[in-house]
Amino acid sequence: MTGKVYLVGAGPGGTGLLTVRAREVIDAAEVILYDQLPGEEILESLPAAPEKIDCGKYGSDHTLEQDEIEAVMVARAQAGKRVVRLKGGDSFVFGRGGEELEVLLAHGIPVEVVPGVTSAVAVPAAVGIPLTHRKYASQVTILTGHEDPKKTGTALDWELLAKGRGTIVILMGVKNLPTIAESLLTNGKNPDTPVAIIERGLRKDQRVTVAPLRDIGSRAKEVGVTPPAIIVIGDVVRLFHEDRQSFVAND
Repeated sequence: MTGKVYLVGAGPGGTGLLTVRAREVIDAAEVILYDQLPGEEILESLPAAPEKIDCGKYGSDHTLEQDEIEAVMVARAQAGKRVVRLKGGDSFVFGRGGEELEVLLAHGIPVEVVPGVTSAVAVPAAVGIPLTHRKYASQVTILTGHEDPKKTGTALDWELLAKGRGTIVILMGVKNLPTIAESLLTNGKNPDTPVAIIERGLRKDQRVTVAPLRDIGSRAKEVGVTPPAIIVIGDVVRLFHEDRQSFVAND
């Protein structure tokens, strides 16, 4: 009898922003495929009984490649298991959840998507940066700083992004930050546009680095910024203050 797969977004970190439905399906799972992005607090809260499979991608060291992860989910579901694929944030926001959904449906496997609180919104909110504000921004663009390396060229229109007056949020962009900043500047973005890099958002060692667009690459290198981090570009960053570090409860 075919089992079922749950594509679960764990939120940006900590059990406080894990949804009730996510907790239900995690606690009822027979197999959990996880990576490091949900964070230690959530991973430590996983029940002891299920089979746990580490799918983490630690830099260039991938525990399992994407096609292997998909094959494991298919095999366990075909064996009648309740399978949770646990991801940080929301699995449909640069989490490859859409790809996994396609594979599972192609094999006739029942799937439930459990949305999660995306870090693209929650992490800036946690440090007092609203992505929209009547004075500063009426639109938001969320993009990846790490496109598929197999693609020829880029799917990002840097000229359009540079001309936009809204907020830009970049996930997985630390490695390519100097290139991203240069692309925006070359296409006419104001060099004084404020940028915030929020490392390890909603965790105990959270850190925020703020600098103008012209200096953000060198500043990030100077302070040793490392992933995971959310990059926010736009005038809303002016609302960040060093003395206000936590607006979102995450107990």
